[in-house]
Amino acid sequence: MTVRMLTRYHLELLLRSQRWLPPGLVYLVLMGLGVSGGDDALSAAAFSAGLLVPVTGWLVRAAVTAEPAQSRACLVAAAGWRRVHLSALAAAALAGLALGVAGLAGVLLVGSGGGGGAVAAGLPATVVCVLTGAAVGAVCNRPVVAGAQYAVPLGLGAMVLVLLLPGSPANAVVRALVLGSRHGATAVPWWTLPGAALLAGAAGWAAVAVAVRRGE
Repeated sequence: MTVRMLTRYHLELLLRSQRWLPPGLVYLVLMGLGVSGGDDALSAAAFSAGLLVPVTGWLVRAAVTAEPAQSRACLVAAAGWRRVHLSALAAAALAGLALGVAGLAGVLLVGSGGGGGAVAAGLPATVVCVLTGAAVGAVCNRPVVAGAQYAVPLGLGAMVLVLLLPGSPANAVVRALVLGSRHGATAVPWWTLPGAALLAGAAGWAAVAVAVRRGE
């Protein structure tokens, strides 16, 4: 089995098990409460992007815990731990990206000033925050952290940290959108996308390495 086939399987599992619903509904409800018609598009895009960090981390948890142990064992026998866990992480990131793109499209439609500049800034910010949330979810859930009593508070703390810590890609893009809404500049720092990709790649590699070592 290829990673592409396994990723499609994990996406279908997320949909069929309805484990995407809690994070998806939380995102939609908070977007509905926090964004209204006529709001500045860049400010609303910043709100949407920031929400995607915890939402994508939640989706990662949903993806890596959705599969029954017997089914996971069969997949591992056919494809190996590395591909199975990597595909679950990829499925969660794709689900978060789908939510983020839909949310961004919504705020650009209902917000003011939703032109090409807002799209050019909002889309990379969405991708950066999805990658950051996936990175946090990868290292704060199974197999790196076992047990919800540890994984959930650790993940929440890490998500708050990456949103507030200066130098974090997620913090940088959200700040750039907020400042752009005030001063009319829409540029997102160039380094944030490769930085978030590097962060997600390193976190995914670490999680896959632990999965292989522990057989989880």
